Amino acid sequence: MNFTLISCAQKPNTTITNKTISASILKTGAERTNLYLNLLKGKNVAIVGNQTSIVETKSKNNIQRHLVDSLLALDIKVKKVFAPEHGFRGEADAGEIVKNGIDTKTGLPIISLYGENKKPSAEQLAGIDVVVFDIQDVGARFYTYISSLHYVMEACAELKIPVLILDRPNPNGHYIDGPVLELAHKSFVGMHKVPVVYGMTIGEYGQMINGEKWLKNGLQCDLTVIPLENYTHETEYSLPIKPSPNLPNDKSINLYPSLCFFEGTNVSAGRGTEMQFQIYGSPFLTKSAFTFTPQANEGAKYPKYKNELCYGEDLRKTENLTKLDLTYIIKAYKQNTSKEFFNAFFTKLAGTKKLQQQLEQRISEKEIRKTWTKDLEAFKLIRNKYLIYN
Repeated sequence: MNFTLISCAQKPNTTITNKTISASILKTGAERTNLYLNLLKGKNVAIVGNQTSIVETKSKNNIQRHLVDSLLALDIKVKKVFAPEHGFRGEADAGEIVKNGIDTKTGLPIISLYGENKKPSAEQLAGIDVVVFDIQDVGARFYTYISSLHYVMEACAELKIPVLILDRPNPNGHYIDGPVLELAHKSFVGMHKVPVVYGMTIGEYGQMINGEKWLKNGLQCDLTVIPLENYTHETEYSLPIKPSPNLPNDKSINLYPSLCFFEGTNVSAGRGTEMQFQIYGSPFLTKSAFTFTPQANEGAKYPKYKNELCYGEDLRKTENLTKLDLTYIIKAYKQNTSKEFFNAFFTKLAGTKKLQQQLEQRISEKEIRKTWTKDLEAFKLIRNKYLIYN
């Protein structure tokens, strides 16, 4: 196989491209070690990763090795690990502050990028020659790994440290939908003028951050993307490891962009059950036949409505979505018996005040969707500049 590496000096975004793709199974960027090992040899390396940062081996037992373990075995000088929301092993609750520590397996220092320290400091990056970013995204704007990517790229741009993204599939990469964020409502759950579902891999998204000069002061990072092999945006991909505690399976990941709006309301999206982001309900939806009672569990120590009976809807057997579906939140709003349905977090998730206003005015889903059209078309023009895959 022949590969071409475009010099970083020629272009602010660099993608190693595969000229002749063989008809074999999909390979992640992390699996394509032959494309990036020479970029790391002899250098002090920092990894931004979590439990999804795996390199699959084709052994008899189909062992999945962590990227950190794989690189250390190949004599790459990994010096430290940066961990995003949910931590290095993916065990922390959503929103829970992740603490610094030591990886018990390797002895490497782990530095949290969630909590007060969302951006690596110059001190934390001292002595590092290259940063490798390898985290599984799910393609929704409010999933915070793309925000972590932004801050890593920004810190590295300021210190002139190259960043290497090992690309991974987007399980929601087959469509683009939702309101585009207004910068007045920028937060860690939405930093860029993109729709809720943006239809890009994390490598493509990194190129867009760089190319559109979204980093502070218009900085651009020395960025290289190791692409996927045998992938298109229509490729179905079942994640081998859950990307966070409350996205346990393919159905939850498919429903997540539509059901996450409930996090900004008095309705539970199933945290504290084994059906996270596959059901929704509340004590205020008593007309519904389906019920569940949230309990403390992995990823939800203090779930909404802990030990309270919730009424709602079971979506586990619904067809997979190819658009953002507002019918669930419209139905819940209409049937809710409480006067306080929305909270302040809803606007951050939506990226605009308009969606709450439209729901309160009982505007139909069809009419709401029409108001997204102009911004979505403008975004697609930007997106097209940074696509690596069809």
